[in-house]
Amino acid sequence: MTESPAEPPPEPSVAEPSAEQLVDELRKVKVSDLLVHTCSMLASLAFGKLAPDARDLEQARLAIDALTALGPLLDEGPKRDVQQVVANLQLAYAEAAAPSADAGSSAPPPGV
Repeated sequence: MTESPAEPPPEPSVAEPSAEQLVDELRKVKVSDLLVHTCSMLASLAFGKLAPDARDLEQARLAIDALTALGPLLDEGPKRDVQQVVANLQLAYAEAAAPSADAGSSAPPPGV
């Protein structure tokens, strides 16, 4: 007698939110919270684009510029945090963009 594979349990029934519920939820969202979340995502992306294995200086610079532009729109606490992140990103960018120490070697620079 062969056993048949067990069937997965049925998915719980989840009702889709109505248009009115979505509008109500959107009305609760604060723009300042969305800006902080956006800055967090941009910072993560920028640091990722500066990683040696995935270097993309153009995209990193764009994220840094966007953070610089959004920073003044934030409340004091998050503004200071974003300013510190921008400073750290600018240093990391400068290090990533600098010619490598072994510039005399015949190997092409990363990303080429």
